Amino acid sequence: MNKGILIGIAGASGSGKTLVANNINDRLGSEKVVIIQEDSYYHDLTEIPFDERVGRNFDHPDAFDHDLLVEHLIELRTGKTIAHPIYDYKTHSRLKKTKEIGPHSIIILEGILILNESRIRDLMDIRVFVDTALDVCFIRRLKRDITERERSVDSVIEQYDQTVRPMYFQFVEPSKRYADIIIPRGGKNLVAIDIITTKIQSLIT
Repeated sequence: MNKGILIGIAGASGSGKTLVANNINDRLGSEKVVIIQEDSYYHDLTEIPFDERVGRNFDHPDAFDHDLLVEHLIELRTGKTIAHPIYDYKTHSRLKKTKEIGPHSIIILEGILILNESRIRDLMDIRVFVDTALDVCFIRRLKRDITERERSVDSVIEQYDQTVRPMYFQFVEPSKRYADIIIPRGGKNLVAIDIITTKIQSLIT
């Protein structure tokens, strides 16, 4: 098969990156598209006591195993199958089992720091930044972490204040300058999604 097209979708936590990726997937067809999340490539903290894991800064570049992510992206783009890690957010550790993912025509990578890492950025054919107001991002993150990750309101607020917001301004927001396309309002901006989809189609035809 031809080399896969890699689309990078970055932005703050809660900005709507996943919704953008899913909307593109719906338009192009799941048989052509695979979605990879940077969050799946958090370093495995199994060997660290749970109380210490909770206090880690999960929004710093060092929290991610970008070496493995780069390796997997290269393999997918060249027609190989990868053993995609599965991350457990409740225990801050990787599961022993992995998910087999084969090559696709279109690879969508979404994550907060993917435009910050030059090795990942340089692999991309299209670089997208989802630009959403931080108060909206916080509300979305609060709802998600409470309902999906069994977090308390106080713990979410504390983490947001101590690491999420500072790391956004230090690493995430500055990476916006590398984007080819900036999407305001996230996944509900259907005009921007249509433009991206049209561009992707032109690359694979």
